[in-house]
Amino acid sequence: MKTGMRHQEYIKNLLEKRAHEQKKINPIHEKGEKLTSPSSATTLEENKLLTEYMEQVNLQKLANSMPHQKHPLFLKKFFKMKRNQQVIVYVKKDDSVHEVLGRVSTVGRDFVMLNNLTDRIWIPYTMIESANIPSGVPNFTNSHQYFLYDNELKRKLMTNFGDTVAKRDLLKQQFYEETLRTNLHSWRGLWVNVTSNQTNIIGKIESSDKKGLTIKKVFDGNEIPWAEITSILSISSFTKWKYYSKEIWNKFFNI
Repeated sequence: MKTGMRHQEYIKNLLEKRAHEQKKINPIHEKGEKLTSPSSATTLEENKLLTEYMEQVNLQKLANSMPHQKHPLFLKKFFKMKRNQQVIVYVKKDDSVHEVLGRVSTVGRDFVMLNNLTDRIWIPYTMIESANIPSGVPNFTNSHQYFLYDNELKRKLMTNFGDTVAKRDLLKQQFYEETLRTNLHSWRGLWVNVTSNQTNIIGKIESSDKKGLTIKKVFDGNEIPWAEITSILSISSFTKWKYYSKEIWNKFFNI
């Protein structure tokens, strides 16, 4: 359409009209209203059930395609669903099975860490026969399964993701799946009781590498291959000094 105006005059006139034009706001897009595009054509409760069903089917298909990873995949999924809840784990040792009771604290790629009133227990998936909920304990989702993100934390995650996540164990569990080796590396100096198929070794964690876990005892050290570790239990200060005194007594008095 010809207006008889030059281009610059036309642009100036158009901008003036837009400046005085009243903007029509769609009430659907006003502040406080819901999003116009729902996540599904179904109702919210139906969508929730459908999503859970799809996750279970996908897990089954993934496990069937990788039979050697089926047991760790199901254990990992079970422990993630029961985070901060009490579970009972049946641990294999030699030809017997032992029960371990505790709350799920950390779910890793190849291990789970349980907490009880006094100890932390690391158990590799390869040593777990099965896991279940203790009888009489309600099966529910509690508020501790969620992590609250404030505005400052959101900003740090957007601008400095790596350093922010590395400084918080809760964020590590949200975004990464640690291996037993990397997790124990952050617990260097902690006194533990390492149970293997052959014996128990008490000492403090000195290093954690690809070969195994190195435990520093009072006068020497031991490197335990990962395949031989059944479970790792943190020990109290009283147990530590009791063992320390016994080692010194045996060393100098040859008893």
